[in-house]
Amino acid sequence: MSDPAVRVDTTSQVPPYEQIRAQLAALIRTGRLVEGERLPTVRQLAVDLGLAPGTVARAYRELEAAQLIRTRRGAGTRVAPLPDAPHGHDIHQLSTLARDFTAAARALGAGTEDILNAVRNALDSESEPAPASQHTGSGSANPTEASATIPAVGSRAR
Repeated sequence: MSDPAVRVDTTSQVPPYEQIRAQLAALIRTGRLVEGERLPTVRQLAVDLGLAPGTVARAYRELEAAQLIRTRRGAGTRVAPLPDAPHGHDIHQLSTLARDFTAAARALGAGTEDILNAVRNALDSESEPAPASQHTGSGSANPTEASATIPAVGSRAR
C-alpha cells in the first residue's frame, strides 16, 4: 500500500487546519495510519503543504484532544491507540467532504440533481473497489492545492 496523502485546497471554504485534522482523523480511524506510526513534525508538514506551522499545530492539537495522536518530546508525534468503543462518523469530516465535493462539482457546472445523482451512484457502487489515487508525493499541478505524503518520517513504534 502506498503512503496516504494529506491535501489542502486553499480555495476551499473549509479552513486548512480543519482539512488536515479531518483527513488525518479519517486515515487513523480507517486504519491507513496505525497505532505507533510516526507523523511528520509540525514544521515538516507545514513546509510540505506550504502552510504556516501554526496551522498544522492547531490540527495536531485538535487530534491530540480527540486522543487520536500523542506528541512526546524526543519521540515525535505518533498515532495513538484507538479506543475500544466504536465511534460514530465524524460529522465535521463529513461536512468538509460534502462541501468540498459540492464546490468541485459546481465548478464543473453540475446542478443540484446531477450532484445528487453522482452521490447516489457512488453509494450504489460502494462494493466496487475505488480507483487508486494517481497523485503521490507533495506538490500539485493545481496551485491552490498542496499535498503531503503521510507518514513523512520514521516508522511504527516497536
